[in-house]
Amino acid sequence: MTVREFYDVIGGNYADTLSRFLSEERMKRFALKFEADPSFSDLCAALEAKDADEAFRAAHTLKGVCQNLGFDCLYRPAFRVTEILRSGDLNVGADMDELRTCYGVVMSAVRALRESDS
Repeated sequence: MTVREFYDVIGGNYADTLSRFLSEERMKRFALKFEADPSFSDLCAALEAKDADEAFRAAHTLKGVCQNLGFDCLYRPAFRVTEILRSGDLNVGADMDELRTCYGVVMSAVRALRESDS
């Protein structure tokens, strides 16, 4: 899988991200590092524990990482979840469902991108 194909699969913004990272090699290197980012699992754990403050921090971090990497499909629901949690409201329902779905798509594509190196 090429970097452009990766961004097509995840509904990301290839051109904008390339303008920030200046090379596909850097884009790929940082996209592959996303696999180790704990923000999503931290968010899920905080929601399960009903810890609004920690959930907000995790969602906000995830949102920022996704925005920087041009993972627009994941950024949008992360943004909505962040804004709900900002007020201390843990009722993230459908937005969290969408975030989980998009996270799965991104992680699957990251694994495919990694395997394309082999």
